[in-house]
Amino acid sequence: MATRKIREMGDPVLEKKCKEVKEITPRVQELIDDMFDTLYEANGVGLAAPQVGILKRIVVIDTTGEDPILMINPRIVEMSGEQTGYEGCLSVPGKSGQVTRANYVKAVAYDGNMEPFEVEGTELLARAIQHELDHLDGHLYVEKVEGPLQDVEDTEEEA
Repeated sequence: MATRKIREMGDPVLEKKCKEVKEITPRVQELIDDMFDTLYEANGVGLAAPQVGILKRIVVIDTTGEDPILMINPRIVEMSGEQTGYEGCLSVPGKSGQVTRANYVKAVAYDGNMEPFEVEGTELLARAIQHELDHLDGHLYVEKVEGPLQDVEDTEEEA
């Protein structure tokens, strides 16, 4: 297990659509392990495979630091409500912006054994799922920002 370099805005890999994972090979398992290591090392909430340069539909999320979620080939199947708040991204360091997203999300995905499961989330978890799944289709949150991007220090004072 190791940390990987996080790709930053402007890197063309972040603009590409990811391919589905067909099976868990040793290389895919290594990627998953490295993604969790990278997420925790960077103090992030979520990380998608393209953020470490790999065009696979894999997302790792941990909104509490104690509840890791692995989502392989995830899809959102239900959304409702609305929340607006500041959002940042490990691929857009030092910046954040106000984004409106659904407040409730239900997603389906496969776990590390390629077994299907559902995950439901509200507030931060719902935001993280939507944010990370956007990465899998080549989109960054900056496309949804209402108003200008802010320096992180400015938004922390307002929060």
